[in-house]
Amino acid sequence: QVQLVESGGRSVQAGGSLRLSCAASGRTVSFYKMGWFRQAPGKEREFVARITWSDGSAAYADSVKGRFTISRDNAKNTVYLEMNSLKAEDTAVYYCAVVRSGGTGWGSWGQGTQVTVSS
Repeated sequence: QVQLVESGGRSVQAGGSLRLSCAASGRTVSFYKMGWFRQAPGKEREFVARITWSDGSAAYADSVKGRFTISRDNAKNTVYLEMNSLKAEDTAVYYCAVVRSGGTGWGSWGQGTQVTVSS
């Protein structure tokens, strides 16, 4: 089983920047994709960004494209989310997850890290 631990969330002013980290431990060799999702209280979880482990190709939600950048460190089994030009609507708990090689959906959700953007 893979364990994911998110970190880096904090309170930041609108227009500011923040970098989140998601460290994976356990069975990480067979990762296919890692991704970031977010959920505000009382709202549904939504996709933010994902990265393919093998080649680093990335995709983003329209709401964050041009502001957020996802990256990975193969040696550390860690994925990052660089967030710039933050907006109040970015306030949420941010979660990371994985798609295993041969898998069909996201799983191994972490506990999340809180990002609060004040305006």
